[in-house]
Amino acid sequence: MFICQLLIVSLLLIGLECNPCQPRAYGDHNIVCVCNATYCDDLYLASDIASNQAALYETNKSGSRFQLSILNFSKKADPNTPILSVNRSQMFQFIVGFGGAFTDAAGININSVTPQLQKRIMSSYFSKNGLEYNMGRIPIASCDFSTHPYSYDDIAGDFVLKHFKLTKEDLTLKIPFIKQAMSLSKEQLLLFGSPWSAPAWMKTNNAMNGKGGLKGNPGGKYYKTWANYIIRFLKEYEAYNITLWGLTLQNEPTDGCVVDFAFQSMCFPPELQRDFLKLDFGPALKNAGFTPENMKVMIVDDDRAVLPKWADKILEDPEAAQYVSGIAFHWYFEEFFPHKILDITHGKHPNVFYLASEACVGSYPWDFPKVALGSWNRAARYARDIIQDLLNWSIGWIDWNLVLDMQGGPNWVKNYVDAPIIVNVGTDEFYKQPMYYALAQFSKTLPRGSYRIGFQVSPSSSALGSDCYVAAFLTPQNQIVVIAVNMQEQNVPFVLYDPLKGFLRITMNANSIQSYVW
Repeated sequence: MFICQLLIVSLLLIGLECNPCQPRAYGDHNIVCVCNATYCDDLYLASDIASNQAALYETNKSGSRFQLSILNFSKKADPNTPILSVNRSQMFQFIVGFGGAFTDAAGININSVTPQLQKRIMSSYFSKNGLEYNMGRIPIASCDFSTHPYSYDDIAGDFVLKHFKLTKEDLTLKIPFIKQAMSLSKEQLLLFGSPWSAPAWMKTNNAMNGKGGLKGNPGGKYYKTWANYIIRFLKEYEAYNITLWGLTLQNEPTDGCVVDFAFQSMCFPPELQRDFLKLDFGPALKNAGFTPENMKVMIVDDDRAVLPKWADKILEDPEAAQYVSGIAFHWYFEEFFPHKILDITHGKHPNVFYLASEACVGSYPWDFPKVALGSWNRAARYARDIIQDLLNWSIGWIDWNLVLDMQGGPNWVKNYVDAPIIVNVGTDEFYKQPMYYALAQFSKTLPRGSYRIGFQVSPSSSALGSDCYVAAFLTPQNQIVVIAVNMQEQNVPFVLYDPLKGFLRITMNANSIQSYVW
C-alpha cells in the first residue's frame, strides 16, 4: 500500500501509473489491457497540481492508456500556432454523467468468472480507480441481450397485473450488480429503465418481437395496463432499495414497425406516445407519486434520424409535454445523421435535456469480427461521438452492454456486438478494450455538475484539421477541462489559453484522445 502511494505521488513528476496496463497485442496497434484475479490496471487522477501547471491525460493508437504528464503555463504563445481560448462566462448544458447498461448478458458474463475477477470488473467501471460511472440503464424485462424473451406477466387478460412478478434474471443478473455498483460509486448512481416490449398478450401481433404495437388506443384498457405495468416495475425495484431516476417510454419505438423484426420491440409512433402520456402514463405516474422532480421521463430513445419531428409531435402538445423531462437518443448510423440535428432540436425545444442513451460497435451486418480485440478504430468512433454529442447539448453518454463474452453475447437472436470489457471465461481473464479508455477520457475528468463552456479557435477551427474535435468544460471544483479528439494521421500543434492562467503549448498526437485539466 505504501509503495503504491509513493507511485501515485510520482505521477506528478514522471507520469507513471500505479498498476499500469498489462498490454496484449492482437495485430498492429490492436492492444487490450489484460486483467486477471491477481492484477488489473488502475486509473487515477492527479491531485495537488501546482497553480502554474495542468495535467494531461492521453489515450492513443500507439498504446498509451490514460497516461499522465504535466504541462506548465507560460506567459507567451507561439504566434504561428492556433490558439484555443476558453471562456468561463459562456455556459451551456450541465453534465449529469456516464454509464452503461445492466443487461442480462452483462450479468451472465460477470457471473461466469471467479468472485475476485467479478469485483475487479465492477471496480473497473464504478470505483474511483475505474471509470467512475455514475449512471446506468436497466432493460425492463428482456431484450435481445437475454437468453430468451420474457415479461413480468405472461397471463393473458391479467389487466389488474395480479400475476406481475420480477424474474430470476432480475434477481440474479441485474439487481445484485446494480447494488454493487451503487456501493462502489462515490456519488448517487442515476438509473433509468427502458422497455423493449409489452407482454405478447397486450400486443396486436401477440408476440414480443416482429411488427406490432399495443392493442386498442390510448385511454383504453391495454394502454392503461401497460402504464401500470411500468409503474409496477419501478415499485418492485424500490422494494430492493433501488430507486430509479428516470424512464424512457420505449426502446427504439420504430423497430416494432418493421415486418419480421428479430427481437423484442414495440411499434410506438409519436402520436400514440403523445396520447399515451396525457391519457394514461402521465396521470398514472402522478397518482403513484412520481413527478418530473423525482422521475425523469424521456421520449424518443431512438436514432437521431427521427429528430426533430418526433419531438415536435409530442412536445408541442402541452398536456403531454408536462410529463416529459428529456429526449434520449441512440448513435446508430451516426455517419448519416449529423450531430447538428441535436442542436436544431434543442433550438426548438430548449426546456428539456438531451441524453445519449445507447451506443455500441459491431452491430451492423457487415461488421466483422463482432468483437474486435484491441480495435483503435472503434475507440476513436466512441470518442468522436461522445465529444460531438457533448458539443450538441447532451448531458451524458450511456454505453450499451457493460460486459460481453468473446463472441459478443450472449444474445438470443445472435445479434452480437462489441463492448469496452470482454470476458474470456476459458482463461479467467477480462480485457479492457481501447473503447474503455476512450470513455475514461470523459468519465474520469467530467464530474457530475460540470458545465460545457465556450471556446474560440484563432484564426479558425479549420486550423486544427478536418477530423479534430475540441470541447471545454468547467467542473464544480472550478477546474477547467478541455478534451480533444484527433482522428488524423498527423500531430496537431496548438496553444490553450486561459486568461486567468496563461498559455499551454500542446501537441495533440496523431490518433489520440487528450484531456487537459487545471
